[in-house]
Amino acid sequence: MNTIKRFLFKDLNIRGQHIQLNEAWQEMIEDRHYPAPLLSMLGEITAITAMLASGLKHEGKVTVQVQGKGPVNLLVVEATNDLDIRGVAKTNAMITEQHTVDDLLGDGQILVTLENKMTQTHFQSYVAREENSIAKSFETFLTQSDQQPSKLWLSANETGVGGVLIQKLPASQDIDTDGWERVHMLSNTVTAEELIMLDSETLIHRLFNEELVELFDGQPIQYHCPKDNSRVDNMLLSLGKAEAQKIIDEQGEIVVHNEMCNFHARYNQDDINKLFTEVSSPTETKEP
Repeated sequence: MNTIKRFLFKDLNIRGQHIQLNEAWQEMIEDRHYPAPLLSMLGEITAITAMLASGLKHEGKVTVQVQGKGPVNLLVVEATNDLDIRGVAKTNAMITEQHTVDDLLGDGQILVTLENKMTQTHFQSYVAREENSIAKSFETFLTQSDQQPSKLWLSANETGVGGVLIQKLPASQDIDTDGWERVHMLSNTVTAEELIMLDSETLIHRLFNEELVELFDGQPIQYHCPKDNSRVDNMLLSLGKAEAQKIIDEQGEIVVHNEMCNFHARYNQDDINKLFTEVSSPTETKEP
């Protein structure tokens, strides 16, 4: 299951989202061997990144990344408006089961970037860290950015990722003065295992079986990180043929690790000759 589904409490003017990732998440972390605390944090950030991207009204993407000098020296998750996701995390220190979010981040800051490809614009904002929790941090971020009270539950392990978001819409208080508090309390009974294991229909029935809830069709989510060598080609071209040849002479080949997509691009002598020959050869044009 790799979907995000929206739902609406029709009588309460409260909306929500449920995300569940299994195969796409397992593809993303394949052969990464992340320790459990890092795996959990990356998964939770993946869930909220996809949630944010699902709300884009234009072609673009959402990027959430960690910036700073904490134990996590690299963490980036991207999700497009079509809900293609990819991400990576790395640390520069030994991670144990006892490490918390604050331990992992150190002095690192969480940055959200919204990209609009139609207008070629970017909007960036920092997420204030709250209560040693990714969920609480983004809960506050969403409450402020959407200007709607928001509550968020996230969970991730090696098999899957799950999350539930609820938001109080305008005039909800006028419809049912206790509605928001009731839905919040019911949502708060969800367990980490249920977030990951239960599909939307089962989870919403389990939490809100006495409420009138409309569940909408889901949006599929897929892991997308093609093995594209074009960036490596450009990097080698920027080095120049002499420098590339020097590496070939010393090491026999050039090997570049693409950390985001977790593959190695390998170049032998023939590859380097072809790369620089194609660049140096002028494109033939025909007279009209």
